[in-house]
Amino acid sequence: MKQKQKYQLLIIFFLSTTLWLSACNQSRPVKSCDTYAEADDPDTTQVDWSEVNGLHYAFGTIDKRYAKSAVPDVTQTTEWSGSGWRGETISAQLVLWSDQLVDQIEFEFSPFKSDNGSTMDAAIGQARFVRYVLTDIFASGCGHRKPEDFPVSLSADALDNVTCFDMAANTTQPVWLSFVIPSDASPGIYTSTLQMHTQNAGTKKLNISIEVLPQTLPPPSDWAFHLDLWQHPSAIARIHGVKVWSEEHWELMKVPMKMLADAGQKVITVNVNKDPWNNQCFDPYEDMIRWTKKTDGTWAYDYAIFDRWVNFMMDLGIDELINCYSLLPWNHEIHYLDEASGDTINVSAKPGSSEFRDLWTPFLTAFRDHLKTKGWLELTNIAMDERSPEEMEIALALLEKVVPDLGVALADNHKSYQKYPMLKDICVAVSADFDKTDLAFRKQHGLISTYYVCCADEFPNVFTFSDPSEAVFMGWYTRATGLDGYLHWSYNSWTENPLVDSRFRTWPAGDTYLIYPEGRSSIRFERMKEGIQDAEKIRILREQFTAATETEKLKTLENEVTKFSIKKAPDSTTAALVNHGKKILEELSR
Repeated sequence: MKQKQKYQLLIIFFLSTTLWLSACNQSRPVKSCDTYAEADDPDTTQVDWSEVNGLHYAFGTIDKRYAKSAVPDVTQTTEWSGSGWRGETISAQLVLWSDQLVDQIEFEFSPFKSDNGSTMDAAIGQARFVRYVLTDIFASGCGHRKPEDFPVSLSADALDNVTCFDMAANTTQPVWLSFVIPSDASPGIYTSTLQMHTQNAGTKKLNISIEVLPQTLPPPSDWAFHLDLWQHPSAIARIHGVKVWSEEHWELMKVPMKMLADAGQKVITVNVNKDPWNNQCFDPYEDMIRWTKKTDGTWAYDYAIFDRWVNFMMDLGIDELINCYSLLPWNHEIHYLDEASGDTINVSAKPGSSEFRDLWTPFLTAFRDHLKTKGWLELTNIAMDERSPEEMEIALALLEKVVPDLGVALADNHKSYQKYPMLKDICVAVSADFDKTDLAFRKQHGLISTYYVCCADEFPNVFTFSDPSEAVFMGWYTRATGLDGYLHWSYNSWTENPLVDSRFRTWPAGDTYLIYPEGRSSIRFERMKEGIQDAEKIRILREQFTAATETEKLKTLENEVTKFSIKKAPDSTTAALVNHGKKILEELSR
């Protein structure tokens, strides 16, 4: 071959090789990974990042909140395996840490494939970046608190929905992974590759393995677990800067309320007059039913917002109960529009007063009739929250006299329920107990019996500083105590800036909300749903083992569930208790 031809071939080889290498190393399209800014870390402890040298990554545990400014203590592993029922959502936590900036982190799942050729779509996997909020400590629980009087720290909790993220130097960045197992998936072990793409640190590969167990979890709408997380619509309007009950407001409520429906929520929260809780939250509750006293002394009630809210929630799948607060508002006040003067009139209507009787009687009668026309009477309860036995007696006497066909719901911290065994929906404080005879009576008559946690309860709870396993424990506690479910006083009563600071003026941080604005979930909410799934699995296995007279399996299950009938944190750790229970549950599910 002539020298010139050799030279030409070398040039062609060099150019083609260069192009091929360039194509292989071509970075992904540059994106804007803009999102909100977190608070600065109040922990100013100097951490030595000098030995980190670039981006590191490993699977951690979902039982831990990883500190933002510390090098995480994580076993180096790029493989994760989990298991779940068909129809179940399972979670993992990937931990990233780096002493350098890492630009445009993105995740991509491959399809999930089993050895027998079955597949699950890559879309069953979701990666969300864990974000940090300011939190405090339990201290004395309920009561007014000044931020400067309590230690402050950053807590890993919010799950951001952005598709990419720019990671700062000398930080730890957890990533929450969720896998929604299809209800029609074939049992077996499925594997997938999770690619982590970056602009300046290359592409990393991680291996995922999911065992699909032969049992099937029904959809959340069919779960027996009675979940009652109180909704706060006006908080959504304020955080987005839109008018309450505007079309923009209704549109903005779709995603967070669908998230609630997908957790198995059963109850629609309604306020029937002025803010029932005397504006204890950052945002007051706006009217859903508007009262007008006409010039002739009669009353008119505008149900337009109430009707739309109930229909809105029912369309999302929340349609079992409508709990209306409250015949006993915390400050006893009622307000209405006076047609003659055009003014809004505030009235103190204390139980037992003539104002209480004269104002509530016409409303209750008209409300009952309206519910009948809508077909909602059987679903609706007049609800009271932590009212004294004396006030409850007066309120129930009025209800029995005026609208005996309306149901009653009560969140009770006085054992008032024992005087009124037929109340449809009773929730007791976790620090209290239903009497066993009372609980058996209520079960026999199909009445709802649940428990609640609040600012007074250090364990179990879902504060932003709580052990994440406590949110799972709560589902197991429900089954261990024979209750139907639980209540938390607020799903989304946001603080002034909930994405940055979860602390509030009167309760431990995080007590006022479980999710974040714009449809962002939280570690607490994801673990809560996990505990509810476990509770449903326990119920289903109990029924199966009983029907098949598999006494040994039933005994094993009951022995494990009984361990959760406790009111103080376990001697080991809550995570150890929960994970052992989940292991037994998995073995019994095969």
